[in-house]
Amino acid sequence: MLLLWLAASFGGVFFARDLQVVVAGWPLNFWFSAQGAVLVFIAIVVFYAWARNRQGGDGPEGIAADRAGYAAYKLRLHRILAIYVVCILGFLLLMAVAEWAGLSRQWVGGIFLFASVGLYAVIGVYGRTADPAEYYVAGRRVPAMYNGMATAADWMSAASFISMAGGLYLQGFSGTESQPGGLAYVLGWTGGFCLVALLVAPHLRRLGLYTIPDFFGTRFGGRWPRLIAAFAAILCSFTYVVAQIYGVGLITSRLTGVQFEIGILLGLGGVLVCSFLGGMRAVTWTQVAQYVILILAFLIPVSWLAYKQLGNPLAPLVYGQQLEKITALEKQLAESPAEQAVIAEYARRARVYEQKLQDVEASLARERKAAQDRLHQLHEQRADASVIFAAGRELAALPRDAATARERWSRAMQDNLERARPLGGMPPHVQAFAGDPQGTPQQQQAFETSRLNFMALMFCLMVGTAGLPHLLTRFYTTPSVAETRNSVAWSLVFIALLYVAAPALAVLVKYEVLSNLVGRSFDTLPAWIAQWSKVDPTLLSVADINGDHILQFSELRMGADIVMLATPELGGLPYVVSGLVAAGGLAAALSTADGLLLTIGNALAHDVYFRGESDRAGAMHRVMLSKFALLLVALAAAYVAAQKSADILFLVSASFSIAGAAFVPAMVFGIFWAGTTRQGAVAGMLAGLGVTVYYMAINSPPLRAAWGLGGSGLWFGIQPISAGVFGVPAGVAVTWLVSLMTRGQTPRPAGGEDRL
Repeated sequence: MLLLWLAASFGGVFFARDLQVVVAGWPLNFWFSAQGAVLVFIAIVVFYAWARNRQGGDGPEGIAADRAGYAAYKLRLHRILAIYVVCILGFLLLMAVAEWAGLSRQWVGGIFLFASVGLYAVIGVYGRTADPAEYYVAGRRVPAMYNGMATAADWMSAASFISMAGGLYLQGFSGTESQPGGLAYVLGWTGGFCLVALLVAPHLRRLGLYTIPDFFGTRFGGRWPRLIAAFAAILCSFTYVVAQIYGVGLITSRLTGVQFEIGILLGLGGVLVCSFLGGMRAVTWTQVAQYVILILAFLIPVSWLAYKQLGNPLAPLVYGQQLEKITALEKQLAESPAEQAVIAEYARRARVYEQKLQDVEASLARERKAAQDRLHQLHEQRADASVIFAAGRELAALPRDAATARERWSRAMQDNLERARPLGGMPPHVQAFAGDPQGTPQQQQAFETSRLNFMALMFCLMVGTAGLPHLLTRFYTTPSVAETRNSVAWSLVFIALLYVAAPALAVLVKYEVLSNLVGRSFDTLPAWIAQWSKVDPTLLSVADINGDHILQFSELRMGADIVMLATPELGGLPYVVSGLVAAGGLAAALSTADGLLLTIGNALAHDVYFRGESDRAGAMHRVMLSKFALLLVALAAAYVAAQKSADILFLVSASFSIAGAAFVPAMVFGIFWAGTTRQGAVAGMLAGLGVTVYYMAINSPPLRAAWGLGGSGLWFGIQPISAGVFGVPAGVAVTWLVSLMTRGQTPRPAGGEDRL
């Protein structure tokens, strides 16, 4: 199974440039990377679960031991789910009628926001508990299908719902040398479930633990393995949760019109009600409800857009027809004189910044003096107050010192250089990797670097999937090991419904932009462009660079976090669909934030403070302390998210590298090799985590500027988003070597290790 997984993922990608043959209207390499490999991954997980469960030995436990009662329990859940879906569809119909009758957009957005958050709050209050087993693992009685839905919602965060289609829109098949991505996200975030199913989840469930650090404490004994695992869980989960809260603020501010920071606080209330009151019990059933909303919110607009463009709502089956049209439109843009004029202007601006950087202090002094003189002149001329105020703001916005100016101007120069390339710096959509393997030495090097970065990112996402604490904890909640295997299969099926539709959405949106938006007069641009620009200009902005009053493709800047949220308005859909999409994005962000905050709170209380003690009084104290820690972490994450320090996709991907390097080597060794020692596990976790964090830090532009580092700090051209590609091998090597050197020095702790 692992060999088949390896061939379907890395084998298909390595030869992607050679698989350009068109079959049934599809470029074979694009179809296989976007859909074919996902189907192979599903087949692997389903077959493995079926084959292993047939062997027996993992029979039902606890509530599942009473087969008749368990069957009745699942039937009751099926009825509740059916009623819930009917109610959701009825609500959508009611809102559509209300919009048609004249209900304003502000009311539609507000109703969607407060109805969805209110629903999750009701579930959170209903599921409140202080029982440790219920709080940590939902009583271990969640059926496989429902745990699969909850896992899918927990997994498909704001990055999947909001950003992945946007990343595919911007990066095409594989991204560029300096910004790898594209279909690596689809392959990485689905292929990782093969590792979860084959190597990790069933073995962890067999031990009957509460948290991932619990495994390290139980398997290796002593305090340090648990503490290091808890620290790593907090680090990767906090990075992840900041991205989710940023998405919450983005959506709520757009729906209600409030400031971004206030939007964060509004959404945070819904997160806290669920995770604070009921722990995993409330979070599980909240996530089941959220999955229904987010999958409807994603599939309805993409199906509508496919029907509008191609006459068939089954977008994943038909969007290949648009790939050839997009390629033709991209060639037209490359030859357009208007586009070339825009590119020339970006190149001129880049040269201006380059000249400033030659003598930063003198350039900054000249700009400050010119701004002061202009402000003084406006005062003398008694100009309009608004003009004087604008001039004052320009003066205040200048860099405070030479270091700040150098960093800001360097970033602006690089941005203009990127925009001064064809298609605004975006790669052709169907191009597999930058450069040309048959071209000049520089083009060949670009091709190798691009392909290497693509596979490195895919590797980090896959291995990180097998190490993310909030994901693995979900598989503690099933009644048995067999149900855990089934749950992983259900999870991947539910996830794939969105993941095979995301590439379709990116293609359909790009065709819509190229064919219907580009070439329009600035005076006739739709109102939603200005509305989204007010939320955050870095998400969406337009500027008449060449002065012809016609929108060129290079004059439109769309961030990855906007493509999905703006799809209904871009496609001309009723605003009620926009409200549904926003509610879906909110559900995706809240569901993941619930699980992440719960993971952090549990790590602090259960693993750091109490170190896994199991007495009843200690268990009650752990639950209370976990709730208090959860509240503090949520507020800290909200503060960091309000700084808008990085986009969602980057933050999430970074957390995967951290999780993969910190957990997976020691965890897999601990499961499959009895010779793994405590010292080996500690050294391996520290080595993997240290190498990963160091590589990210040493390649951070602000830190390189602060430390006065010149040139590139990249190893083999690998971008810092894929730092785990160095951390994971380091963790494997150190764990193995140190375990060999210290064999016999670690006493085997009592508990289920003999089964590992």
